[in-house]
Amino acid sequence: MTTLPTPTPTPTAPDAAHSVSLLDALRPALPDLSVGALLGFATGVALRYVGRVVLIVVGVLFITLQLLAYFDLISINWIKLQTLTEPWLRQGGEQGASWLRRVLTANLPFAGAFSAGLLVGLRARV
Repeated sequence: MTTLPTPTPTPTAPDAAHSVSLLDALRPALPDLSVGALLGFATGVALRYVGRVVLIVVGVLFITLQLLAYFDLISINWIKLQTLTEPWLRQGGEQGASWLRRVLTANLPFAGAFSAGLLVGLRARV
């Protein structure tokens, strides 16, 4: 009589069992993460467009002032303007980004996903 070899059970891959449990652990957080990333992306794209509009307005204002100064309708003391605005601009540049981040992520349970989406939205070519 020939006996057939008994099949040995194949061990389950530890990675497969581990990834399933990780996916199960993350499943409740996925809606918050996806909403946070989507809102962050939309905010980043909006900030890019608003920033462009602000730069255009500042540029047009500068051109207008220069035209008025060229035709001797006004006189601009650029040195005085620089001394008045330089401390304000320096402080705004140092504290503006952290203030904006605090405002945009206040009371958000998905602040990490929002921040990641915001960075992607700021860099997106939409």
